[in-house]
Amino acid sequence: MKRKALPLALLGAGLMVFSGCTNSSPDQIRQKTAEETAAVKRDTKAVAQGLKDGLSSKHSVDLNKASKQDLTSLPGITSEKADRIIAERPYANSHQLVTRHVLSDDEYAQVQDRLVVNQ
Repeated sequence: MKRKALPLALLGAGLMVFSGCTNSSPDQIRQKTAEETAAVKRDTKAVAQGLKDGLSSKHSVDLNKASKQDLTSLPGITSEKADRIIAERPYANSHQLVTRHVLSDDEYAQVQDRLVVNQ
């Protein structure tokens, strides 16, 4: 009889110790878990949006002030085209790259959303 009582006593003591470690009810634990899960989900969405914004953001280049290096960072703009863009300054608007025959319509279409003209 004592042999059966000892394992049961140890099991009971273990359960008491375990339940003593958590001063929360199961409902409180579930609530806390739900809150933390919501926070992780919110933070994950914020990080994903930040990555999306960072990857899709394109820096603008001012045609009247950009360096040769800035211009060559644009898609399709070679060193020679950058020199030509600089030589044709000042610009009233970015489309003058086409009207002045510095870039073709197709080349301009690749960069037009990244060009600004500040006077």
